[in-house]
Amino acid sequence: MSSTNEKIGQLIYHIRQERGLTQAEFARKLNTSQSAVNRIEHGKQNLSLETLGRISDVLNKPLISISGGAVNLRIEGGHELRGSITLKTSKNAAVGLLCASLLNKGTTRLKSVARIEEVNRLIEVLQSIGVNVRWLPGNDLEIKPPATLNLVGMNKEAARKTRSVIMFIGSLMHVTSNFQIPYAGGCELGRRTVLPHLYALEEFGVNVDTKSGHYNILVRKQLPKRNVVLYESGDTTTENILMAAARTEGTTVIKMASANYMVQDLCFFLKKLGVKIEGIGTSTLTVHGVKEIKKNVTYAPAEDPVEAMTFISAAITTNSTITIQRAPIEFLELELMKLEKMGLRYELSETYKSANGQTDLVDITVHKHNGKLSASAEKLYGRPFPGVNIDNLPYFVPIAAVAKGRTLIHDWVYEDRALMYTEMKKIGVDIELADPHRAFVNGPARFRAADVVCPSGIRPAVMLLIGMLAAPGTSMLRNVYTINRGYEDLAERLNSLGAKITVMHEL
Repeated sequence: MSSTNEKIGQLIYHIRQERGLTQAEFARKLNTSQSAVNRIEHGKQNLSLETLGRISDVLNKPLISISGGAVNLRIEGGHELRGSITLKTSKNAAVGLLCASLLNKGTTRLKSVARIEEVNRLIEVLQSIGVNVRWLPGNDLEIKPPATLNLVGMNKEAARKTRSVIMFIGSLMHVTSNFQIPYAGGCELGRRTVLPHLYALEEFGVNVDTKSGHYNILVRKQLPKRNVVLYESGDTTTENILMAAARTEGTTVIKMASANYMVQDLCFFLKKLGVKIEGIGTSTLTVHGVKEIKKNVTYAPAEDPVEAMTFISAAITTNSTITIQRAPIEFLELELMKLEKMGLRYELSETYKSANGQTDLVDITVHKHNGKLSASAEKLYGRPFPGVNIDNLPYFVPIAAVAKGRTLIHDWVYEDRALMYTEMKKIGVDIELADPHRAFVNGPARFRAADVVCPSGIRPAVMLLIGMLAAPGTSMLRNVYTINRGYEDLAERLNSLGAKITVMHEL
């Protein structure tokens, strides 16, 4: 590991010299100390993928390639966690807001954006079509569109790595009448249809023709002649249609809309742009669209409830007491109630507001259970909000593994995600797959260390990492790009709570 860090440090040193930067100047651009830069260049600092990405941005030179060496995690399990952790802003809100920034001809500034691979891919797509995107201190993002977008130059490789690219249709339909986007990628969780997007977009005069490897979009924009009833109450579908309605003059009523956290963040952002929206937080949204938007706006997305559930799961699985600060309670109440009925003790602070001025936050203290958790009396399943968040459901798997009894996890949304749950067998969890959607977890598990390649789904990958934290001995979780798509510096932040995880780069 030390030789790897030394090689990376020498490379950074030589590129810095080529750029004519002193250590002090380089440190200021990185928003860190000169002593930290000195440690990095001498190979005495472990570097996360996100940190390497920031260094690459400052030096204007890619230090790593996604197709190159893998990033692995070495986990020394069996340690109790303690202390507190402050949540970062929502990844799912960030990707929606990045797509929505194309609605605005002015400058958009997003506050405290998570530096994750999903965000990086969307930034690459935006930059490839001519948008000026730059990171500012404090992880703020500044987005300035050009007078004319270069849609022909879209970075297809980056676009195919994220499912979020489908949401560009709702914003780009206001800019041009004919364009292409690559097929949406992302996690391999089964047959994730885009038909709900296409059915709703048709109401706005948008025709999407499926070609080999891409969608061809033809736009004859119109105000929907009737209520837009969503075929599914999907989060990204709702966001896409909100963007379509935002700059379609007149009133659009969206029925069966998702009321989830990222949808609410997008609504609050659109309101700052001057779009009137009624019904935020409900399944019926009334949008009063405007023809043009040109405003210089600053918006702060709320904190991530899925990240909160991640740390809750880590605390319970390792039988630890930790405090999760700035948790959006509205999107965690049902999960906490389910856990309470399983025997978990926790405390909530008084509520306070997120920086967006809208979302209610609390601090959650999870207490040690000392093996007194019982299996859920009823099956655990996810559903569109309100309900157990579909992205939170996998984090009940390691929790069920430390509870006494038999728990049924019903992941009805994705064909393949429950299949990934069986990876937990490799670290000692007694889990039975009933069918592609249902798994029985029999606890309490006797966790054991293992060497496992990361599954392709973000949540199943992190679920496995959480289990490894509880497994005595040393585990290896290989090729964690999947995790980095959804989490910023997760290993480093778990280490701040007492975990012992080493990030290892294969060059």
